[in-house]
Amino acid sequence: MEIIRELPAVFEEFAEARRNAFVNVKNVKDQGIPVIGAYCTYFPREIALAAGAASVSLCSTSGETIPSAEKDLPANLCPLIKSSYGFAKDDKCPFFYFSDIVVGENTCDGKKKMYELMSGFKDVFIMDLPNSQSEKGLALYKEECLKLRDYVEEKFGVRITDEKIREAVKLENEIRRAKKRLIDVMKNDPCPVTGMDMFKLLYGSDFKFDRSLIVDELDSIREKIEKEYAEGKMLKKKPRLILTGCPIGGVTEKVIKAAEDNGAVIVAMENCTGAKQYDRLVDENAEDIWGALAGRYLNIGCSVMTPNPNRYDLLGRLIDEYRADGVLEMTLQACHTYNVEHKSIERFCAEKRVPYFMVETDYSTADEGQLNTRIAAFIEML
Repeated sequence: MEIIRELPAVFEEFAEARRNAFVNVKNVKDQGIPVIGAYCTYFPREIALAAGAASVSLCSTSGETIPSAEKDLPANLCPLIKSSYGFAKDDKCPFFYFSDIVVGENTCDGKKKMYELMSGFKDVFIMDLPNSQSEKGLALYKEECLKLRDYVEEKFGVRITDEKIREAVKLENEIRRAKKRLIDVMKNDPCPVTGMDMFKLLYGSDFKFDRSLIVDELDSIREKIEKEYAEGKMLKKKPRLILTGCPIGGVTEKVIKAAEDNGAVIVAMENCTGAKQYDRLVDENAEDIWGALAGRYLNIGCSVMTPNPNRYDLLGRLIDEYRADGVLEMTLQACHTYNVEHKSIERFCAEKRVPYFMVETDYSTADEGQLNTRIAAFIEML
């Protein structure tokens, strides 16, 4: 399948994918297809796929509903949690409205208590996520995956066989490989496109309900980028940054914009909207496919894990593979695990001899000027 449109048009199409999905999710429901909503990268999409259900990431990246959420939640809670709850409570997220169930995970105390409140007006299944990536933790998470399987089977009247899970694993692995092939164009120096454009492509691809189409679409875009790069269409040479920390999206895209407006380019993102999504594959040939599925997701290097070696492993590989000149971390106010872990990330970057800078923000736009000033100073230092 060949994409003949110009790249800017493609970027905008993927940027609009989430907005278009607001309408498309109703079409999915009208076809009798169940919808499962989720908030976190720890949610195993393969279970939804094997059940014949659509899965979608729920609204959580805007400050619009935070005032309403604060009527029920503490004001000093993480903005991502307040945004998630506000959109759900006020029925302002079409994805949440059309979701038959919401799959939550107890990644932090604030989220798991939020899910308790949310379960008062929505069917919520909470996966019990271990605190460590140990053998005992893996056994627990495999059990949670099987519990989710049983819950989905009963809810939708379907049968999720091992064969269906293996088929779903194969497709999701193909999507992960396609995402990796696409982001690898950023290994070129100078880069072919901006980090914001790459973010739009990767973020938008997850709002396409027919996941069987994603691989061809991403590969076609990559081929077009590579072709235009060979023809000399590229950015000027700029300092190369890896973005790490809390999930990026919506209001927090201001961090990407501040970095790139001030002369750098984001060549890769380690966070949940970046490499954590596609870095690890499920072992398709494992005899115990459920253990392999649980292992892939449990090994995501999130700051809720103690210890958290997989985050440092992934960040280190990104620094080396994409030849980073610096690491920029974005943490959200009251996201305690990432805010505490940033000191260890700073030390890790020092050992890698790569400059590191951290900014803390929320879902308002009031700090955009300050972000620009501080990030510009970091880039100038590079």
